[in-house]
Amino acid sequence: MPAGESPLAVAVSGGGDSLALMYLLAGFARARGLAAPIVLTVDHGLRPESGRDARRVAAWARAAGLKAHVLAWTDAKPAGGVEAAAREARYRLMGAWLRKKKIAILFVGHTLDDQAETFLLRLARGSGLDGLAAMRALAPWPVGGFAGLSVARPLLGIGRAQLRQYLTEIGQEWLDDPMNDDPAFDRVKMRRAFAALDMAGLSAAGIAAAAAHLARARSALEAVTQALLARATQPLGDGVALDAAALAAAPREVGLRALAAVLMAVGGQAYRPRFEALERLFEAIVRGILKGGATLHGCRVAPAPRAGRHFGAGTLLVTAEKTRKKSSKNNAATAAPAPRRRARAVAGEA
Repeated sequence: MPAGESPLAVAVSGGGDSLALMYLLAGFARARGLAAPIVLTVDHGLRPESGRDARRVAAWARAAGLKAHVLAWTDAKPAGGVEAAAREARYRLMGAWLRKKKIAILFVGHTLDDQAETFLLRLARGSGLDGLAAMRALAPWPVGGFAGLSVARPLLGIGRAQLRQYLTEIGQEWLDDPMNDDPAFDRVKMRRAFAALDMAGLSAAGIAAAAAHLARARSALEAVTQALLARATQPLGDGVALDAAALAAAPREVGLRALAAVLMAVGGQAYRPRFEALERLFEAIVRGILKGGATLHGCRVAPAPRAGRHFGAGTLLVTAEKTRKKSSKNNAATAAPAPRRRARAVAGEA
């Protein structure tokens, strides 16, 4: 293993997908002379058996010659929105561990089936292009506060059944979380609908292929958005100077993406603002009725002071709101490059 190169880190729940990924990554590392991957598993504490299951995952990893760490979610559990809260807790725990160990990428076991389920879930919620393009093979960290960390999904082209067949062939059992059969969760409802969809000709592979087509369209839009950001933003103090005229002249979808990217970078957010609020702010900017300014996504958008009008009289200044300046300082310190770097993060991830 080359000096200074970080080991691989893999998230393993004990389910068939992530457990198969653990063995596949271990084989990949051995074949290339890399350090063995490090296994991270999270004890959510949502079931009486969760601690036992996490320890079992760690034991399987160690039996395979891998280091394993159990991370516990000890906070009070919410009464509602358990899926989203558990997901956020999981990524915050693992993100903190990765940052401490100076490891930049976490491998996760999302499959072709997960991609198809994500597409349908987002379709049901009325998502646009970014949501329907579904999950990326390499994506920014899905919760805020972990700039520089990424999630890798090498199994997006492989079906769940294939991975379980692989585990059966190597004699490895896996865990079946009862929450994966609980119809109270949206993803479980969608999973149960697949049999009927498949009979209608909507296979998981076909749905995932549609998501891939949309992902290419998303990439094209992102490239155009990056070009707009390159010519329409400049660092200005602790914020970003934004060319309102260039924003207004761009195709509307590109302008909205560029504005979202600036707000995300300055405000230190992992996701774009709610679309309705973003569109209202964009409309005020392009119609020239922003007046004294507006706030959105932890940012204040207002006319730039005379000395900072890099783009003429229509220059806007985007800064972190006063209550958020301390937490956003690192993002704003590199204000002009930040929106250009972060434009790819405009799309949310599953």
